Formats: sequence, C-alpha cells, structure tokens
Amino acid sequence: MEFFRSHVLICGGTGCHSSGSADVMETFKAELAKNNLENEVKLVQTGCFGLCAVGPVVIVYPEGAFYSRVSVEDVSRIVSEHLLKGRIVTDLLYHDSIHEDEAIKSLNEVDFYKKQKRLALRNCGVIDPENIDEYIAFDGYKALGKVLLEMTPEETIDIIKASGLRGRGGAGFPTGVKWEFTAKAEGDKKYVCCNADEGDPGAFMDRSVLEGDPHSVLEAMAIAGYAIGADQGYIYVRAEYPIAVKRLTIAIGQAREAGLLGKNIFGTDFSFDLELRLGAGAFVCGEETALMASIEGRRGEPRPRPPFPAVKGLFGKPTLLNNVETYANIPQIILNGPEWFQTIGTEKSKGTKVFALGGKINNTGLVEVPMGTTLREIIYEIGGGIPNGKEFKAAQTGGPSGGCIPARHLDTPIDYDSLTKIGSMMGSGGLIVMDEDNCMVDIARFFLDFTVDESCGKCPPCRIGTKRMLEILDRITKGQGKEGDIEKLEELGKNIKASALCGLGQTAPNPVLSTIQYFRDEYEAHIRDKKCPAGICQALLQITIQAELCRGCGLCVKACPVDAISGERKSAHTIDQSKCIKCGACMEKCPFKAIVKG
Repeated sequence: MEFFRSHVLICGGTGCHSSGSADVMETFKAELAKNNLENEVKLVQTGCFGLCAVGPVVIVYPEGAFYSRVSVEDVSRIVSEHLLKGRIVTDLLYHDSIHEDEAIKSLNEVDFYKKQKRLALRNCGVIDPENIDEYIAFDGYKALGKVLLEMTPEETIDIIKASGLRGRGGAGFPTGVKWEFTAKAEGDKKYVCCNADEGDPGAFMDRSVLEGDPHSVLEAMAIAGYAIGADQGYIYVRAEYPIAVKRLTIAIGQAREAGLLGKNIFGTDFSFDLELRLGAGAFVCGEETALMASIEGRRGEPRPRPPFPAVKGLFGKPTLLNNVETYANIPQIILNGPEWFQTIGTEKSKGTKVFALGGKINNTGLVEVPMGTTLREIIYEIGGGIPNGKEFKAAQTGGPSGGCIPARHLDTPIDYDSLTKIGSMMGSGGLIVMDEDNCMVDIARFFLDFTVDESCGKCPPCRIGTKRMLEILDRITKGQGKEGDIEKLEELGKNIKASALCGLGQTAPNPVLSTIQYFRDEYEAHIRDKKCPAGICQALLQITIQAELCRGCGLCVKACPVDAISGERKSAHTIDQSKCIKCGACMEKCPFKAIVKG
C-alpha cells in the first residue's frame, strides 16, 4: 500500500471541466514531476464538490485548503509554496474557507456546506469515481454483501419500506412499495431500470452522482435485482452526459472484474448484470413508459397505465424503475437501518433532497439538504443570496413540470406535500431563482415553449392544448393580449392537467397556472396597460430620454445603429419610437443615466 503525505483533490465534474479542470489536472502532474513529488503527493480527480460557481475547485489535504477558480497559471504556486514549502497560498483560497486569523475552516464550517447533509452526494468530491477500490474503502458493496449473505428479498424490501424513502424522480411514490409490487408480480423474467434521463432545464443532480459516485448506483440496482427477483438491469442515460457515460462504463467493467456484477455474486446463487442505453435527449423519455419503449428500440412515447411497469414494463415483463438519486440512498439505508433514515427530514418526506441551484443566485451549484429545509435557508444561507443587491422574486422548482414560488412563501419547508399545497412540486430537483428583473409572463412562456417543443405529440391535450396556451402567451408578451386571455389560459391548463396521457403532459401547465396565481397583476399589466413591469418583453418596451437629465452630449446618437435618436448638441435629445429597435446601446453609452426603459 502506498502512503502519501498530501492528497490533491481536483474536481472532475462537468461544471469544473468546462472551466478548465482537465488542464489544471495535467499541469499538476507536470509540476509534481518537475519537483520530484509524484511519490509524496497523490492527485485525485473527483466528482462535483457542489460549489460550481467558483470552479475549478482544488482541495489539498490534510490541511483542507479549499482553492477556488484555480487556473493553469496558479498551479505552479500551489505546488512550489504549499506542497513543497508547506505555505498555504491564501490569496487563492475560497474567501469563506478561512477564518479572520487566516486559519483554515473545515468544509462543514463554510456557509455553503454547513446546512447541507450529503447522503446521495456522500462520495462526490471525496473519491476517485474511476477507482473501485476507493469506493470499497468507503463501505462500497458492503450493503450488497449484507443483503445477499444475511437477508431474504422480503427482508430487504421491508427495510426500504420502513425507511420511508420516496422516489426522487418527481412524484415521490414510496420506493419500498414500488419494489414490493414488482416483487409480487408474476413473470418468468424481471428487470431493474435506472432513469438517468435528466431533461429538466437547469437540472444536473443525477449527472453529478453518476460522475462522482457511479458504483453507488450499480450497487443499489444489484440490491434491487435481488429484492424483486431480477437478473438484468439497464441504465438509461442521455448521450449528452459524456463524462457520466464514460465513468459508468468504467465502473461496470470494474464491478464485473471484481465479481460484483455477473454470475454468482459473493458466491451465492444470485446473478445480476447491467447494460447502458444512451438516450438522444428527448424530454419525454424521462417518463417511465416512454423510457422503456426507447430501451426496446421503439419511438419514445408514453402508453396508458394501467398496466403499470411493475406488472408489464420492459419487454412486457415486470420492471422496477427508479431514478439515480433514489438508488444512491439505498446502500446507506441497508447499512445504517431504516430508523437512521427516518430521523432525517419531515414526517412524510424522509431523508434529504439534492437540488441544482441556478439562476439569479450567488452560489450556483449542487446542494443536498434535509427535507423540510426552507426555501429561505437554501437561497440566502446556502446560496448566498441574490447578486447585486436585487430583490428575490420567485423560485421555480420541478422544471417545466413545476411551479413558481413567490417571496411570500420563502419560509415554506421544502418537502413533497408542502410544495404541492402552494402549486409547485418537488420534481427531480432543479431550483431556478429569479429576481426583480424577471418577467413572470415571459418565464411561463419560456417553460411552455420548451414543453411544446419536447411534446411527443401522441395525445391531443398535450400536442394541441399546450400549443394553444403558448400562442396566447406569445400574444400577451407581444402586446397583443386581450381581455379573457388569462381565463382561457386557466381553463386550458386545467383541462390539460385532467386529460393528458402522461405525467409530463399533465404537469405542463403548472408554470403558467402558478404564475397566474401569484403574479396575475403582471399578466394584467401586459394585457391592459401594454406594459411589461420588469422591462423584459421587448415588444412592450419603450426606451426614452429624460429631458431634465440629458446634456446633449451626442454619445447616444453615435451608439444607435438605426439613427433613431436626434437633437441639437447641448440640448435634450429624443428617440423616434417608430425606428427604435430597443437594443439598449444608447442606455449603455449615456454617462448621465438619462435614458431609461419602461
């Protein structure tokens, strides 16, 4: 066994990768070789640390020095000063990771992490996801061994049921009950499937688990296979996740080689293997029956239920389907017991939830919090608040299937039932924050445009109904809204929710209905006053020059690309609204802030 005096953990998740972490890794290798430190310092490429806003992230242990926004040029200083001379490079540290006396904080003292509880993400940013030995060192595959050697399938299912774990894919159906249904279904062949087709705009929770801890999903799927009587599993992952696909492929190969997938696992009669299936990015393939159709090689379209997949699923056989985050919780529940899991979260929503925090927020990234944590805590204490001193306006949870939560509900606990009560839903875990500059009508139009584009077209309520809703929203944002449009949107939305074929169609109107519920005044301003209060909808904008502030300097005239501004030098200028294209170039150039939009 090799021993190293220092470990350098470099984030290898997609977020940091896009910021250049691969180049940082290669530069570290070269600098360590140059300074003869290869045998003293171990480089580890990990998954996501969570704080994507400050990537690439590098953490050096045993000191726990948290370096942020590390560039290739910074590497030589970290190596020569910190790793060679033992002097931490304080100006490269993440600002919140050092005390006033310049002592290093532990990660659980950093504001971003102190209110988090990482269960599904427990190994992300900790281990090398391409090294099965590191997963095993953190109790990996111990849960699988426990169920195969000490428990019956029925006892395994009872533990999952007793834990209170609910599916993290959106609807929150009790996981143990789903396992029990599939186990009791009659069939000569059964399957275990993993939904890794994360299609919500702004969502990257499942991707990060697969990139940072792929073996946790493989182990959980093998446990599920044992519990329901299946010997074959499929992971359906979108091809747009190349790092996740690569690490899953490596992990499956390593598990087979170690005898943890394949025939007679742990010397028992149980056999189980896994295959990957790559999706082409269709949002509808996140729906369980459409996903299974795609695995079978058919067009990804949902089918009516019943029969449910537990009875008739993949290839017409009983099938268990959970998403990545659900599976990531399974090994810990087996090892620690259901009572341990029940101590986390709320009465009806046990455990934690992973959120992809994005939008108008300082600390964009991946967070995992106990169920029941309030929206205010997530946004202001973990997320660091709204940039530039702006006011919080709303948060969209659940992506195109969810709803907008206004400021009056900031203290709502985040759990399945509380979100449903206020017109939103948990969804898979995307959480997009909006500030005072966002137009809620335009937000509703954006999400509905996505849904219309991604509709499979199989059922008329989704294919036609959402299209009609989008046409009304387009008219409203272009200043062509009419009295009665709001009521038409509400009527269409309720009908689609009641009659669409699948869950994606049934929830498609949610962003529209929730913004009407909480921001009806913005809709009315667009329709009646022909104004966009947030100044976003261009067709309703007017850029004007305030005569009392204008000094007639002429900079706006030079900036205007369509010659819409005129006036004598040193006199107030005016804008010809018939020519103005509302590009805002004049506003940027005006040194006196005399040009405003409204």
